[in-house]
Amino acid sequence: MTGSILRLAAIRMLVILLCTAMLAPIAIVIIASFSGDGYLKFPPESFSLRWYIRFLGDPRWIASLWNSFLVAAMTCLLSTALGFLAAYAMARGAFSFRRVITALLLMPLIVPHVVTAIAMYFLSARLGLIGFRPWIAVAHSVVALPVVLVILQSALKTVDPNLERAAMIFGCSRMGVFRRVVLPLALPGLISAMLFSFLTSFDELVISIFLAGIRAETLPVRIWNSLLLEVEPTIAAVSSLLIGVTCLALIMEWAVRQTRERNATAMR
Repeated sequence: MTGSILRLAAIRMLVILLCTAMLAPIAIVIIASFSGDGYLKFPPESFSLRWYIRFLGDPRWIASLWNSFLVAAMTCLLSTALGFLAAYAMARGAFSFRRVITALLLMPLIVPHVVTAIAMYFLSARLGLIGFRPWIAVAHSVVALPVVLVILQSALKTVDPNLERAAMIFGCSRMGVFRRVVLPLALPGLISAMLFSFLTSFDELVISIFLAGIRAETLPVRIWNSLLLEVEPTIAAVSSLLIGVTCLALIMEWAVRQTRERNATAMR
């Protein structure tokens, strides 16, 4: 009995240490972003909001932030729409090579992003699409689609096919079943997929470096270029913003999941 308690305490301590080690760099960046010093250092000798003010007052940083939001929003819509259709086809279809097609759709999770980026760059350069935001969103959708597909396949498993058959028996068309039965029941999964596809695009660096150019420089690319040229606390402020956006999306996803679980419990 005592040995089990000691092992449990040791496991908990190990988990706490691992979590602390992973979260420590994030905490350091956030603290450094409030530095009042003229250069990036930790711990800061004074605290100030000067680097957040400088970020919000710099047109180049604001333009890159806008580019990231715009590209991420287009990626979110495109990858979620395609991913939902693909997930529904895989969940309800009875065609051949279904597993092979699923494996091909999930391949971008395995292939290094730099390989995808180089391939997209050669195609984009040939077509003159470097710096074209919708095309960057298409490229980001390549790596966001597998994430969306995994989430929506899991969400569609909770949708009972008998409900769709019952709706069709009572005269509902195939499109009506899709709109009035499938979409409402899969809505929590759709929201989660949209959030994660947005984050995948918003944080994407490698593909953006190859495709953004000067016209559509995204926030991660701007951070990368600033790190190469100068290391200033503005980078810490921008990084804290990215951390905040990610945390906000995860909190929203958690709230959606809790709501779904409460609704499922209430229905039982």
